[in-house]
Amino acid sequence: MPTLSFHTPSGSDFPDEETPCKAAARVTGPVLPLRVFLVEDSAILRDRLAEMFATWANVEMVGHAETEAAAEAALRTQNWDVLILDLQLLHGTGLGVLATLRTHRKPGTTVIVLTNYAIPSYRARSLELGADYFFDKASDFEKIKDVFTRLGEQRRAARPNG
Repeated sequence: MPTLSFHTPSGSDFPDEETPCKAAARVTGPVLPLRVFLVEDSAILRDRLAEMFATWANVEMVGHAETEAAAEAALRTQNWDVLILDLQLLHGTGLGVLATLRTHRKPGTTVIVLTNYAIPSYRARSLELGADYFFDKASDFEKIKDVFTRLGEQRRAARPNG
C-alpha cells in the first residue's frame, strides 16, 4: 500500500518545529481551538489528517464520518468550526451533505471540499451549495494550512482583549 505524505507550507513535518500557527499562538496567547469535523471515507487519509491536525496549534478534530447519512446526522449535533468534506463517500456524496447542510449550517463555520475529483463542474456545484473552498487532494492540499492560519488570525483579532 502506498504511503501518503503531505507537507505543510512551513516545510516542516515535525511537531516540535516552529510553524506559523504555533508562532502566532505563542505571541498572542491562547485562543479557542478550531473544531474540525472530517467527512472522508478513506481511513488512511482520515488518520493522516488527524495526525497532522494534532501538530497544529489551536486545532482540534471533533469527529468524522464516512457516509452521507452519518455526516448529516453528526453535523446537526456536533459543534464544529471547519468541515473538511470529500465528495466521494462510502455511501452517498459530499454534494448531498452540502445540500442538506444549507438548511442548518451555523454562521461563522467554514466548509472546505477536499477531493480527488477536482473537475470544474464539481467545483461550481460545491461552491453553489455553500462550500467556501474547493481543493484538489493531489495539488492543493497545502492550501488547507493557509485557510487554518487565516481562520486563526480572524479568531485572534475578534477576541475582546485583542
